[in-house]
Amino acid sequence: MFTGIIEELGKIKTITTSSICISASKVLEDTKIGDSIAVNGVCLTVTDLKPSEFSADVSQETLKVTALKELKEGCFVNLERALTLNSRLGGHIVSGHIDTVGKLYSIFQEKEFYNLKIEFPNEFKKYVVKKGSITINGISLTIAEETDNIVTIAVIPHTYNNTVLKDLKAGSNVNIEFDIFAKYVEKFLSTKNNSSISVDFLQRNGFV
Repeated sequence: MFTGIIEELGKIKTITTSSICISASKVLEDTKIGDSIAVNGVCLTVTDLKPSEFSADVSQETLKVTALKELKEGCFVNLERALTLNSRLGGHIVSGHIDTVGKLYSIFQEKEFYNLKIEFPNEFKKYVVKKGSITINGISLTIAEETDNIVTIAVIPHTYNNTVLKDLKAGSNVNIEFDIFAKYVEKFLSTKNNSSISVDFLQRNGFV
């Protein structure tokens, strides 16, 4: 599990159809082979470790369902180590399992903030709610608005300047993970024994 708070930017040294090697520093502190590191929101397992870099295997399925396949040597990526029991939860619960690839519809600066509009497949609209959480390339963000299948996200300067968001352009593909709690709510509502759970119940208890 992760929090969506990016710890540092790593730089891709090599990437193939089965593995990736990334230069890093902070996320390597106390890291061991077998540990998990989120790379642009994708949970990968460390398979090789050196003082200033780590490697991970990347399956064909991962390449198929994420935007990692578009990365090249020299690209920067968001990095975050897995959550520990004594970690501060500054973002929200993130699994590192990408739901879909979205497309940056537009990006513009409004005063000191940056507004991103991201388009996603229509089938995922059920997981989107205003002021709800969403993970874009591993970054925990808050949905400001939702229109059809496009979410608008207001990004503070610190997040924009210290993540790969600053490298994105209109048309760029991004990894999206929707709020895990929305998926649990969907599961509860889809079960036969859900008489105690209703939309009214969810509203009264702050879920929607």
